[in-house]
Amino acid sequence: MSELLERTAVSTHEVAVYLAFSANPDKWMSNKDVGEIVKGVKPRTVRAHTLKLVKLGLLDQAEVFPARRYRWSVMADKRNIGYARRLKQAAEVFGHE
Repeated sequence: MSELLERTAVSTHEVAVYLAFSANPDKWMSNKDVGEIVKGVKPRTVRAHTLKLVKLGLLDQAEVFPARRYRWSVMADKRNIGYARRLKQAAEVFGHE
């Protein structure tokens, strides 16, 4: 499954979600919190990207009520350094870093 996820192109919305987490690496955030940071990205899109980043091992997930929380994983570079680099490079290409 992760091979399929890694083959897709990195979108500007995915980069925006990545930047929200990488700028706040110690902060646990819900999809709603991320949506407030990445203005103009629909909640459904934020949820899709957080789920993808969890599956790729880049985000940690906490099962809490009323909404799951996510944060950038301290193990991200060990779990999936290739995709982490792709996100960083895409952010640079899009002029965000």
